[in-house]
Amino acid sequence: MRTGVYFLHGERVSPAPRSVTAPATVAGALRALLAGPNPRERGHGRTTAIPEGTRLRSLAVRDGVATVDLTGRYDDGGGTLSMRARLAQVVFTATRFPAVTSVRFALDGGPVTRFGGEGVDLARPVGRADFEDLTPAVLVESPMIGDTVRGPVRVWGTANTFEASFGLRITDAEGHTAAHTPVMATSGNGVRGTFDLTVRLQGFREGPGTLTALWDDPEQERLVSEATVPLTLRR
Repeated sequence: MRTGVYFLHGERVSPAPRSVTAPATVAGALRALLAGPNPRERGHGRTTAIPEGTRLRSLAVRDGVATVDLTGRYDDGGGTLSMRARLAQVVFTATRFPAVTSVRFALDGGPVTRFGGEGVDLARPVGRADFEDLTPAVLVESPMIGDTVRGPVRVWGTANTFEASFGLRITDAEGHTAAHTPVMATSGNGVRGTFDLTVRLQGFREGPGTLTALWDDPEQERLVSEATVPLTLRR
């Protein structure tokens, strides 16, 4: 089945597509995450805070909590931001599956209550809401980087923007606008909501394209463009 693993774009999580085999779908996704971004994803600024060589030892899911046991390499090096980023990558990847709502961490078979030299608190299972600071204002869950899309395109994800509103724009390689539409999430102003819409494409050239999420920053009185998803556009 197709799922997403979460790398970093700047200092925020960003999904990339992967295929995993049932029934070990969550474990397969986590192993794909640990393998890191591919060359194309790296070329578009996707990185990982997870140390190379980290392996998944075991995974157990019970009552919505995934206990993820990783090798000790996982907590090597880095300050607070790096530690929190690598935790967020695992949490977002695991919780993309409906059966998982939060994650409990273990290293080399032992439970973790304080993580890394900075002592990130993991005394309880953690979920996506614990990493709001590492989540873009508009998190586009689909389509994902590298996807080939044809109109109409289903676009869905979560958002936490001023008055729950923002815009989505899809452009081709020459900058022609294939779609530009306003979006209203289910909530905003500090409360993350969801969005799910279908976008029609028109007047574009086939080939590389970009989906961009844009929203207003009332404090700076300007339009912000942060979330970008490289795509391939087809008719």
